[in-house]
Amino acid sequence: MVGVGLIGSGFMGKCHALAWTSVRAVFGDVPDIRLVHLGDANAALAETRARELGFERFSGDWRAVVADPEVDIVSVTAPNGFHAEMAIAALEAGKHVWCEKPMAPDFAAAERMAAAAAASGRVAVLGYNYIQSPAIRHIGVLLEESVIGDVNHLRVEMDEDFMADPDAPFFWKHEASSGYGALDDFAVHPLSLIEALFGKVSRVMCDMSRPYADRRTADGARRAVETHDVASTLIRLENGVAGTLLVSRSAWGRKGRLQIQLFGSRGSIVFDQERFNELRLYTTSDRPTEQGYRTILTAPHHEPYGRFVPAPGHGLGFNDLKTIECHELLRKIEGKPARLIDFDAGLEIERTVHAMARSFDEGRWVDVR
Repeated sequence: MVGVGLIGSGFMGKCHALAWTSVRAVFGDVPDIRLVHLGDANAALAETRARELGFERFSGDWRAVVADPEVDIVSVTAPNGFHAEMAIAALEAGKHVWCEKPMAPDFAAAERMAAAAAASGRVAVLGYNYIQSPAIRHIGVLLEESVIGDVNHLRVEMDEDFMADPDAPFFWKHEASSGYGALDDFAVHPLSLIEALFGKVSRVMCDMSRPYADRRTADGARRAVETHDVASTLIRLENGVAGTLLVSRSAWGRKGRLQIQLFGSRGSIVFDQERFNELRLYTTSDRPTEQGYRTILTAPHHEPYGRFVPAPGHGLGFNDLKTIECHELLRKIEGKPARLIDFDAGLEIERTVHAMARSFDEGRWVDVR
């Protein structure tokens, strides 16, 4: 029996709860999951969410979740600025931690999180669920098999339009306390794909912008936007591959676009998160008369797709990736190989993000290390 605590029950908190509820039914090879304790901003909200999500008890104080002796694993899905304090407290209390990305707005806080994880001997991982996609996993197989030859260039873009409306109100993601903006919120996901498929970034050159200088507040006043919603970065990987990383939270028409293009000596690969269950492959090994991108639909032979759907082309969804990530976490706790971004790997992603921000401030190329 594994006792689960959840801190924060918004969108990502619900995703974690659904993953904990379904992981055993989907994969089978995991212990019984017990939803023990939910904590949120106040007791009334916590009570409502605990009833909806199936937790046995609730609290308006997250520290009660961490202190609960029946909680073995704590899911941290509170806003970014709270991650460090909550994760470190849980680790020091002897709990495993599943914390949403990014680690923390402040790099020193992220370092403390990594140090606490190392000192605790517990498993501490971050919610980079896009690396769990069967399509992304298969791209890794294609790269290992050199199907497109030696990769010489990559392009990664992540765009949404939830901040595209100039009349939308000011909220916490516009505050400097939340981080840099699109770099913390979005760029970390493309960096997790790069980490999973290639390794580390060595050098960066970044530019950022604010499409809208201010936003209206609840009282009708205008407040300056403190974060940057758009970032464009030139990158160089440690293996020598060059690339670009482009992110925007103000891109009208983009709903969940995370596109990666890989160009090699014998072909190329394209994946777009808005077409979640397919990838496109071009290989020069085809006859010239048939050369062109072929569309590959994910299917049961693209693991672990078959755990959810027995038929090709029917497709998985965002929450399914969280269930896969939950299963990988349980495997890691059992000492088995697992596909995850732990706090050490997450710290390298944070290091890259902060190097990008420094590059923008100083107007030059910056070495990540």
